[in-house]
Amino acid sequence: MTTTGPPADGHTPQPADDDPSGNPLGAARGDRADTRSDSRADTAETRTETRADTAETPEDLPEDAPRESEHGPVPPPPPTLLRVELAKRGWARFSTFEVHYTHAARKAAAEYGDPRLARLTISSTTFKRWLAGEQIPRGNAGTVLEHMLGIDVDALLGPAPTRTFTTPRLPDDASLATARALDVTWSTSFLSPTAPAPGGGGVWQLDGHRVFDGTSVAVQLYEAEAGSDSVVIGPDDHPHLRDFIRPARRALLLAALGARRGEGLFVLDAVRARQPVAADPVDVLPIPRAYRLDDLTYGVLWAVLNLDDGLLADDAVLEAERSGLDDFLTRERSAVARSAMPELSDVGTAWLGSHVCDQHILRELRADSGEPPVFWAREQYGEEAAAWLFFRHKHAYLRSLRDALAGSDRPYGHVFCLPHNAVKTSERYERTLLFLTLALLERHGLTTWVCTEPEYAQVDGFALLPGERAVIANWLRTDGIWQVDTTSHWARLRAYSDAVRHAQTHSVIDAPTGAGRLRRLADHLDLDWAWLTARCAELGRYGSAGMLRPRSRLIGLAELDDVLRYVGGLGPGEPVPGTAEADLPGAFAGAVTGGNRTQFRPGGPRGGRR
Repeated sequence: MTTTGPPADGHTPQPADDDPSGNPLGAARGDRADTRSDSRADTAETRTETRADTAETPEDLPEDAPRESEHGPVPPPPPTLLRVELAKRGWARFSTFEVHYTHAARKAAAEYGDPRLARLTISSTTFKRWLAGEQIPRGNAGTVLEHMLGIDVDALLGPAPTRTFTTPRLPDDASLATARALDVTWSTSFLSPTAPAPGGGGVWQLDGHRVFDGTSVAVQLYEAEAGSDSVVIGPDDHPHLRDFIRPARRALLLAALGARRGEGLFVLDAVRARQPVAADPVDVLPIPRAYRLDDLTYGVLWAVLNLDDGLLADDAVLEAERSGLDDFLTRERSAVARSAMPELSDVGTAWLGSHVCDQHILRELRADSGEPPVFWAREQYGEEAAAWLFFRHKHAYLRSLRDALAGSDRPYGHVFCLPHNAVKTSERYERTLLFLTLALLERHGLTTWVCTEPEYAQVDGFALLPGERAVIANWLRTDGIWQVDTTSHWARLRAYSDAVRHAQTHSVIDAPTGAGRLRRLADHLDLDWAWLTARCAELGRYGSAGMLRPRSRLIGLAELDDVLRYVGGLGPGEPVPGTAEADLPGAFAGAVTGGNRTQFRPGGPRGGRR
């Protein structure tokens, strides 16, 4: 029970026990709150550590030394909740406690209208008895203590709640410095690699910009040893590792080589570690070097975790709203305001708007149209484009589009407007996501064009059937969740046709092949082509699904892995060290990937300790 004010009858609490003279115990300096009115028997024996383990034990605190019995030493009773709470606040020394207790007495006197409380004091003897649970403060003394800590006196003098945990090994200073440097490298990263309390993990905050709401994930940093194509968390960390990966919450493992004077951090979803940890008889956990944190893997983690957590938070609401979309999907024109669905997160809103727009386009396109459609996309940043890479309905949309236009003998494609300012203000990991999005479209057979004029940045998203109609579908940078329409008005058709014609004739990535267009796109986005293709090939061979497992049924990684392998095969470029095909067998001979399910298969001898 928590006490936050006077009793319901409005009267100030009176002492539970009075002395023969009628004075309340501890009401004035001459009657201190040190009367032994109650005592408690020793509590049950326990060897479980309490929450007070983070605080030092000051000299003022009485030590409960083991007592002797006919059966040997008797362990001391667990500390009281009062001892734990004071240690957490840094008030465990009597001199410090006395200052706060006196201040709380004056505040309680003013709040309850009882001037006697303001004169209340406490002796060091009484303080020690309270801490040991040997004396329960009653009357005014108990009222002030409850007002001071906000916890019922009976609870304060009882044993503190306990929990068992395994403490991790302290990371090397070089490893901690590498982990903390991530916040300098990426502005959306805020990593606290060490736990604020024993037994817990650190926290990694991943902020959003335009679409993402921002999220956080538990992390634990471990020292690792270098193997040929993996880094290995050794057996010394396995007691803590097993405890850390057991809870159902999302968590990431970070492996560092700082103690071995190595470089980099390597990441693995905790759920992906459960099977190797359970199956490995020698207590080592290899993490592929392909999973080292850089702009590619950070971009994937940042996008997937934000999208995944947002969709999980909105799962019930999205399911209810999706079941009521039939009426909207049969209309040629519809729009829904953001205020109509206030419970949705920004990610949930993006998913629903994107879903409606895709369904509207597929319904309005006719296979017998004379000309194949040209699509105009509004995505300018990797955060906006991440929907193409990870939303399952976008992948289904691309397959449906390919099937609907399979009989066309003329190419169709997407136009993007990527102004130089948008590129300049995007960090490299976000530009990498944008590059992978256009590579995804190219892999599905769509030609991509990119114009850079800022005046085209606000053009509607549309699918243009030349000379017939335009199917308008907006979900990005709109006032509502979606805005869809179909028009045959000649003026609007001409405006859209002029925009498409300009983009196609002035495309900064113009080339006769998809590989050529993507290479020019990398130049426009200021991405190193050799690094990009080598890293995509490396990560594609192992599979991103082995690094991270989405929990939402609306998220998929299979398309991302396909596009990673597609880009990785475009070369040429000097491969990243350690990624040659001949180097692949070892700790991980490969990955078995099916949708979001990936398992590492041990191949040869592992590096690290045995």
